[in-house]
This record gives sequence, structure tokens and C-alpha cells, in this order.
Amino acid sequence: MIDRDAVRNNANYLRNVRPIDPDEIADYIEGGAHPAVVRETLREEAFDLRLRETEEGTFVPVPEETVSPPGWEPDAFPDAYTFQLEDLLVREFGANWHVDESGDRLREVVRRLKTDYLYANDVAYGEDAALGYAVYHLPDYYAAVGYVLDDLAENAHLDRVVRVLDVGAGVGGPALGLHDYLPDDAVVDYHAVEPSAAADVLDHMLEATGRNFRASIHRETVEEFLGLETDETVPAGDTSDIDGEGGDDDGDVSVGHPPGEEPEPAHPTDDPFDLVLFGNVLSELEDPADVVEAAMDALAEDGSVVSLAPADLNTATGLRDVERAVEGRRDDATVYSPTLRLWEGATPTDRGWSFDVKPDLAVPPFQRRLDEAADRGPDEEPGEFLNVDVQYAYSILRRDGARRADVRASPGRVARMAESEDHVTDRVNLLAVKLSHDLSDGGNPLYKIGDGSQQLEHYLVCTRETSLNEDLRRADYGAVLFVENGLVLWNDDEGAYNVVVDDETVVDIVAP
Repeated sequence: MIDRDAVRNNANYLRNVRPIDPDEIADYIEGGAHPAVVRETLREEAFDLRLRETEEGTFVPVPEETVSPPGWEPDAFPDAYTFQLEDLLVREFGANWHVDESGDRLREVVRRLKTDYLYANDVAYGEDAALGYAVYHLPDYYAAVGYVLDDLAENAHLDRVVRVLDVGAGVGGPALGLHDYLPDDAVVDYHAVEPSAAADVLDHMLEATGRNFRASIHRETVEEFLGLETDETVPAGDTSDIDGEGGDDDGDVSVGHPPGEEPEPAHPTDDPFDLVLFGNVLSELEDPADVVEAAMDALAEDGSVVSLAPADLNTATGLRDVERAVEGRRDDATVYSPTLRLWEGATPTDRGWSFDVKPDLAVPPFQRRLDEAADRGPDEEPGEFLNVDVQYAYSILRRDGARRADVRASPGRVARMAESEDHVTDRVNLLAVKLSHDLSDGGNPLYKIGDGSQQLEHYLVCTRETSLNEDLRRADYGAVLFVENGLVLWNDDEGAYNVVVDDETVVDIVAP
């Protein structure tokens, strides 16, 4: 049993002198210690000591600076992860995994998963289902998480030493995206909660991550992990699967302990998390608002809960319902982005269907193989098993009151969207968050907006672009806009308010 205090003390002494060499520290330990044991101890203590392991096997301090936005805009799923997934497919089904019976099974899995999401059915992941899900969804979920992390990094809310809880981690898309988003000198204590057979795929995919991405997989439901009481019925996300095979039920990765008497096992929630991820899982939970609320209890005071969902109506509006429910229950829950509350004390009650759109990825080879090997009729078009669109809804909640843009509406200067009924056919000023890309189908550009008070859907409709209102088109999703002299109209067909932007209207970006 090694003296951990001695290892820590020596590491702290040497950190500002020279790279920490396990061989050197081994010589300083009373009674001696094997360098390999010292190395493993340093790895286990690295997070608390803010140390990262170099390729040479030494340990150096992690820079104090927070993560800066890295210019995230992947154009393809990385080759390293492509090879890792293909390796798993070949192990499971052989070199021709995409044809004959195995290919048909995977294609059927993808079809059923798409149907389940479309109709909001419960989804469960057995071995085949997990692999089919990985083929279809790993690339777009990998890309999406980095764009969302930009919201935190741009305001210095993402540290280089970060403790992460990934709820419903699935096959690893968000985990791999997080890994690649962070700089090489970051240290991550990553905990995945995944009860299904998807955990086996996740475990394999995480083998391609770096040495300073320390991962633990907890094969239990999030309700069990967070200590929530559950009934005796089968919960959403159960390990039973759609192809009849259950998942592996291995335990968690064990952790080291100090010398002396065997301590009570530490639970990961004993220490707070800096980042809690809900990557495309809220729609699969029995009580998602309860789970997110419990996750906030496990969050550091300056930490963030990041939730993502597919852009379709059911999952995107479901995510927004959860955001609003948690905000209403907790005094310390603040919407950081993208749906800022621009009016103090206001909460929106509109449908809340809002999602971001980013550039498509290149078609990964594993999707192309699965699609090209499909049996099709003469009138059926290829592409059923290609999924390279990066479209997603997201929410970031924090406990410290921080918001992506510290902008507030001023009564008397701008109108509340909650009061739009009183302003129909009037020209008004608005402070608004841009909550969509152009939604028109070749007509006048149309953008969803909100100010946090809206009770029904609001849209900006540009009937004539000028140099004074072109910021409406130029602004990114989530930007805060000041709209001067917009004409409020009621759209009876859509049950929504249209605010006309024309040559009498000025639009300025207040916060990009």
C-alpha cells in the first residue's frame, strides 16, 4: 500500500521546479515504492492536483487559464473514431457486417429507432440496437456538443480541469465531442451513467481517447446513481432490448484508497460536477425534470447542466418543458442559454420549438456501406441510413445566476411579447433572442424569436432587407437583437404573432 500523502506532497513540491517523474518520487517515498505504483497513484490524484500526464510519462501542471473557443466546426467524423466503431462492427459481425443478415438486422434497428423517436415511444438498447444507434447517430451527436460548449467557453465558464457527469451517455457521441473540443492540456474526470448494452459500445469508443481523459462507466439507471426513489415498474431506458438480448451488468470502475483500514466506498456524487450532460436522453426518462433537478444538486456552484435533444417537435419541445419546469422549481436555476429571460421574473409559455442548425458532416464510410447494401425497390431513393445533418435543440442551466448575455429589457423602451395582443397593427420596439435560422420556404425570410415572456409563438418576417436591418439575417442563433419600429401583426392561420421588418425597421445585434 503506497503512502498517498507522500506522493501528493512530493508532487506539489516538484510541480513548480521540473516535470514530475514517477521514478524520482519513488526514491523519495519512505520504505521505497515501485515507480509503476507511483505513476498510477499520480494518475488517480491528477485531477485534484491539476496535473496532466505527458507522452513522456511525466506529469506537469495544467494551465490556470479557462478553455477558449477552439473554432469548432468539424466537417467529418474523425478517422480515429471511425476505425474504432468499424473495429467493433467487424468483431461482432465479421468483415461484411453491412450485408446479408447482419446488415439487415442493423438496418431494421435504425428504422425502428427512427420510428420510436418520431412517435415518442420508449427506446431500449440491446447489442444490435446499440450498434445500429452508433452507426446512425455517433457523428451528428459528436458534432453538436462542441457547438453548445462554445456558449460556455466564450464567457470563460469552462475550465481545463473539468469533472463531468454524462447521463444516458449512450454510445459516446457527446463524450467524444467533449474530448476533442477540449485542448490537449485539459484533464477530465469523466463519469458516464448508462445502464443498457450501449455501455459496451461506449467502453470501446472511449479507448480512443487520450490519457488525461479518465473515464468511469456506471452501469445503472440515473435514478439509482443520483439516489432518486423509483417505483418497481420497469423504468424508461431499461436494459431489456428490442432484439431480445440484455446488456452487460458489470460494476463500476474501482477507485484507489489511502493506506490503512478499508474505507467506505466513495460515490462519484460525493464531489460536485463541473458539467452535467444530458445528451439526447431526456425524452427517455420517466421523470426528466426530477432527474435534472437532482443533477443540479450534484453540480458545483459555478457548474452547468447542458441538455441536448434532436430537433424534431416532440423531443425539442420536451427539452424546453423540462427547462421551464426546473427553472420554476428552483430559485437557483438560471437559463444561461439560448432562451434567455430578458424580462425579470418572466417565464415563456409558448410551444418552445427552437433548434440550431450547423453545417452538414461528410458521410462517414460506415453509414455509406450500410446504405449502399440495402435492398431497395425501383422507386426507393438511397440515403435512408445516412445521417449527417447537425440540427439540435439545447439548454444550459446554471446555479450562479450567470447568463450568456447579461442583457435586460427596460420597461418603457421596449414592449413585452407577453403583451403583443395589445400592440397588433402597431409599430413597437422589441428586445429579442433569435431562436431559429430562416424558416421560410423561399418566401420572405422568417425567424422565430423570444424574450422570455412570450405566451405564443413570435416571428420576425423580413419583407424588405436594408442596410439598417440586415443584422437580422447576419445574427447567429441565440443572439440578442434590438428591433426598432417593427410592425406587429396577428397570423390567424398559425396562431402566432408576426413582427414585420421592412424599410422602416432597424435591427441591431445587442449581444452576438
